[in-house]
Amino acid sequence: MDEFTVTVERSADHVAVIRFHNGQHNFFNMRLIDAIADALDELAADNTTRAVVLESEGRHFCAGADFTGDKPPADGALEGSGDRHLYDAAVRLFEQPLPLVAAVQGAAIGGGLGLAMACDFRIAADNCRFAAPFARLGLHHGFGLTVTLPLAVGHQNSLELLYTGRRIKSDEALAMRVCDRVVPLADLRTASREFAAQIAASAPIAVRSIRQTMRGHLAQAVREATDHEKAEQTLHKATEDMAEGVRADLARRVPNFVGR
Repeated sequence: MDEFTVTVERSADHVAVIRFHNGQHNFFNMRLIDAIADALDELAADNTTRAVVLESEGRHFCAGADFTGDKPPADGALEGSGDRHLYDAAVRLFEQPLPLVAAVQGAAIGGGLGLAMACDFRIAADNCRFAAPFARLGLHHGFGLTVTLPLAVGHQNSLELLYTGRRIKSDEALAMRVCDRVVPLADLRTASREFAAQIAASAPIAVRSIRQTMRGHLAQAVREATDHEKAEQTLHKATEDMAEGVRADLARRVPNFVGR
């Protein structure tokens, strides 16, 4: 059964909610990112929405790419389809003009962290786990984290998270500024909507203009970064280390990397 859905709810206070569901773990792929970007483009064009909440159904916000097979995903989770790469879809998230608030529960891992970091703000539930475990899989990081992670947490914290791939819980994520607020899981949706409503109460022309001044450069920066990220990932997918990293991750054991 196809568990993929992306829905949009608009409210009288000029806040819209984009809610996605893509299976038990909300694995990401081009289909999901394009659907979110399509929804954002439609909301930006209707001139009534002033802020958007991005949330997901289920236990996890987004667990990244699906590595449940015995080799790297082939469904567009790391690459794409046809002439387009997944990261071409990712750039679209930075091209739209509306303030975007992520409501994050459970895991935001790998590309799921990248999706959360593409938002202007992140409201995290107290059960959150964030990680960029690319190096533990033998892979260069992606989804524009080269740009978005240092912007939020600084260069040194970015190096630590990317080099080690370690998972951090919501309290440490808040201290690092991976997220902007931590709330009880039961209050996550309400808190995220209330935060977005504060933004929506400001003058919409001014907010869009401020966002363009502060974040308008990110689309081009992410486009350039993802060109490099995907080139490095293409090289790494052919290595023994990545094959070992994926096997170890599935077996929940420490990987034995050999440097080739």
